[in-house]
Amino acid sequence: MPKRNNVIPNAHFHKHWQERVKVWLDQPARKLRRRQARAKKARRVFPRPVQGLLRPAVRPPTIKYNMKVRFGRGFTFEELKAAGFNRHEARNIGVSVDHRRKNRSEEQFRANVQRLKTYKAKLVVFPRKTKKVKTGDTAVDQASKVAQLKGTVVPIKRVSVKSQARAITVAERKVSAYATLRKARSDARLVGIRKKRAEIKKKESQLAGQK
Repeated sequence: MPKRNNVIPNAHFHKHWQERVKVWLDQPARKLRRRQARAKKARRVFPRPVQGLLRPAVRPPTIKYNMKVRFGRGFTFEELKAAGFNRHEARNIGVSVDHRRKNRSEEQFRANVQRLKTYKAKLVVFPRKTKKVKTGDTAVDQASKVAQLKGTVVPIKRVSVKSQARAITVAERKVSAYATLRKARSDARLVGIRKKRAEIKKKESQLAGQK
């Protein structure tokens, strides 16, 4: 036993830790396999983009994450209609569709419609039959010169919202943020009482005018 106020020896030396060691010796080979799989997929989906379908720009739910912008599952029917796409043919020309998502922001709606219009302007539709080209298909000589897109389809432009440092103005020093918030809270709480008082005062003035 140890003397005085020292740690009691309680070492565990019978855990067989050698049996639970996980190594990553196949990392270089796995890197090669992933690269070969990407190349195989690119050849399989040619001439379509390697990254897949066009995705909408959406904001994640909850206050914690809604300041970010990421790719969503698919475009809504309203967005497709505003951009001039047929919702039944959208998947055939590389546009993802989501029948469950709803447009709750006008700004986000306009941004996604603009994404669709940008994609439509750059879209190259290969004709199924080279001898008979349909309306909207790209000419055969132009389609043969188009290279496969390897990057993201219409990437999201992330705008930095950081403001430059500046001196505080005299007007800003006079304004109290605490007092402004308290007044707004008080006005919101007393809106019903003040409305009722105004109606009573109006009725009393009408009665006094009749006398």
